[in-house]
Amino acid sequence: MAARAKGTARAKGRRGPAKPNAPAASRAPATSKAPPTSKAQATAKAPATATAPAAAAAFPALAAAAQVIEAVGLCVAAVFGAVSTADGKSSQAASGAALTVFAVAVAVGIALIAAALVKARPWSRTPTAMTQLLVIIAGIALLDGHRPEWGVPALLLAAACLGGLLTPASLRALNRPPVKSQ
Repeated sequence: MAARAKGTARAKGRRGPAKPNAPAASRAPATSKAPPTSKAQATAKAPATATAPAAAAAFPALAAAAQVIEAVGLCVAAVFGAVSTADGKSSQAASGAALTVFAVAVAVGIALIAAALVKARPWSRTPTAMTQLLVIIAGIALLDGHRPEWGVPALLLAAACLGGLLTPASLRALNRPPVKSQ
C-alpha cells in the first residue's frame, strides 16, 4: 500500500461529489466569501483555528516542570554514580559506567517528554503517566532502603506531576478534538 502524505486520507462514507443539503437560495448570501467546496473542508478548517490558541495558552505547566526536575535529579544521581564508579565503589567498573550512561539517556528521554508536554502534544500524556508510575515505585523502594532524602522528593514530584497532568486545563490541552463523521 502506498504511503500518503499527512492530511490526504480519503474521508469515509460514500464516494463521489458532495450533494448540497439545502437549496442554493437558502445558503450563504452572495456578499459573503466563497464557502468551502465540501463539508469535510469546512470541518477540517474549524478545529485548527479554534483549538490552537487554547492549547498554546493552557499547556500542562506543572507536569512539565515536574518532569524537568525529575530529569535534573536523575542527572545528579548519574553524576553520583559516575563518581562512585570512578572511586572504585562499584562492584564492576563496566556495570557502573553502563548504569551511568543509562541514567543520562533516561534523563534525556524524560526531558524530551517534558518538551512535548510544553507543546501540548497528545501523545506525551501516556509516557508522562508511565514515568510517574516508575518514579512512585522507585520512591517507595528508596524509602524502603532507608533513603528518605531521595524517596520523599521523588514521591512528591510524582504526585505533583500526576496532579498537573490531570487538571482540566491539561486534559483540554492534551485531548485531540473528536473526529466528526458524516
